[in-house]
Amino acid sequence: MSVSVSAAASPTAASPSPPLTNRRSPPASRVAAIRSCRTFSRSHVACSGRSPVLPAAAAMATDGAAPAASEAGSKNKLLIFDAEEDLAVSLAKYTAELSEKFAAERGAFTVVLSGGSLIKALRKLAEPPYLASVEWSKWHVFWVDERVVPKDHEDSNYKLALDGFLAKVPIPPGQVYAINDALSAEGAADDYETCLKQLVKNGVIAMSQATGFPRFDVMLLGMGPDGHIASLFPGHPLVNENQRWVTYIKDSPKPPPERITFTFPVINSSAYIAMVVTGAGKAGAVQKALSDKQTSSDFLPVEMAVLQDGEFTWFTDKPAVSMLQNK
Repeated sequence: MSVSVSAAASPTAASPSPPLTNRRSPPASRVAAIRSCRTFSRSHVACSGRSPVLPAAAAMATDGAAPAASEAGSKNKLLIFDAEEDLAVSLAKYTAELSEKFAAERGAFTVVLSGGSLIKALRKLAEPPYLASVEWSKWHVFWVDERVVPKDHEDSNYKLALDGFLAKVPIPPGQVYAINDALSAEGAADDYETCLKQLVKNGVIAMSQATGFPRFDVMLLGMGPDGHIASLFPGHPLVNENQRWVTYIKDSPKPPPERITFTFPVINSSAYIAMVVTGAGKAGAVQKALSDKQTSSDFLPVEMAVLQDGEFTWFTDKPAVSMLQNK
């Protein structure tokens, strides 16, 4: 996978550098069996049978809605910022532009969030000009992974996003899809997958013609120092899951142990991914993911995130790329 590199001292100033190469072949994929959907009452909705229905023209949408990405194939970019503030400004612009694009093309904008420092990086979207200019009513928000804890628990990715971002923007509560935290990890994963399948049927989520998995408009992701993304950890069997859309883990090497997570076939079917990675503590994983030197036969999970047909952009700072020789 080739990656074009830009060193950005500000969100508008970038100078191209020689491309990096990466390598990865994502796992084969097959759609899992449909399961029954459940409902529960919350200020935000998860796996609800009351899913919004788009106009008939948008129902069962496919990735044909984004011909530019399809024709160009997978694209990969590396942006390097001097300051985190500049990264946040650029990430807000990037997300707002995709919101406008997909709201116009599909009548909906499907956004997948992770936890961690990503939520802080989204803060500019809750400020002018985006607070007034973004068509928030078109947003549908999901999580790439979630800890199986109550929604008011400090470990909840939902709570993190609600406190840091969602409570500050006018996304309709019924279009924020949290997990059913009354279920077991396995039950919550089944329930969330059923929710996604209903939303595909209603035309809210597109389907990838290339993979047969759901095609989210954008995933806004982070990465751990060990190279894990979502709740897909190095050496864990779940990195090889290629049938389910959503699966569960009960022995996470990072607490809390019980979580649900999107699988790689779903992640790799996205139209766009923004991978937000900052800090020297993640430099080793960034180096391994983006260097053209093979240092191990064991791929980190972040290396397995390879879009079938889309655009993958790294938003980084200088400490995070400090180990790259041709940065």
